[in-house]
Amino acid sequence: MTRPGIAALLVALGAIPAAAQTAPSTAEIAAYSGLFDAAHRGTAARIAQIAADGADIEARDRRRRTPFLVAAFAGNHDAMRALARAGADVNAQDEDGYGAVTIAAVANDPETMSLALELGNRPDQIHWKWGGTALIAASELGHVEVIRRLVAAGSPLDHVNNLGWTALLEAVILGDGGPNHQETVAILLAAGADRSIADREGMTPLMHARARGFDDIAALLRRPG
Repeated sequence: MTRPGIAALLVALGAIPAAAQTAPSTAEIAAYSGLFDAAHRGTAARIAQIAADGADIEARDRRRRTPFLVAAFAGNHDAMRALARAGADVNAQDEDGYGAVTIAAVANDPETMSLALELGNRPDQIHWKWGGTALIAASELGHVEVIRRLVAAGSPLDHVNNLGWTALLEAVILGDGGPNHQETVAILLAAGADRSIADREGMTPLMHARARGFDDIAALLRRPG
């Protein structure tokens, strides 16, 4: 099977981290009440009142999302701040291993991601289900501004996930070779990502770029330093 064929199979099986993320559905949102409803669409004052009335700040919905994670999925910044002030665990993860930083990174929402970091969600958080980081997920998707901010925040450049891939490898293996993935590779290299780290089959990012015909990315990877 070709490398693109392997990637397509992994996506179909739900093995690719970014493909596994599950935001609250329309039906779930309609059924939310109390703190979950407030997290999705409520105000800081409403959340403060519900929390003061004794609501469980770490309650979980059927996919093990906490109210803080629901707020992150919704991009509800007031709710995120209010929940953090009320003592919510800002590093909670849902059933797929997603924390707020990675939820926002996958959604290409740099402002929500930066807020999650500001509130204490770790840029180096390892997600329990797939062993990756927000930077790896963002690099797969070519979310350039998110990547810039994660690199600046200290997300580990060379962490290897449970597929055996770094952020640089994912940008090449799962990217489309276009401008966003070219910029992704450039940012990672400029920050000091190790281009020599190979996958489990011994293929480096440069080897993958050549195999996929990504000439512009291959040129970036061949540049000294």
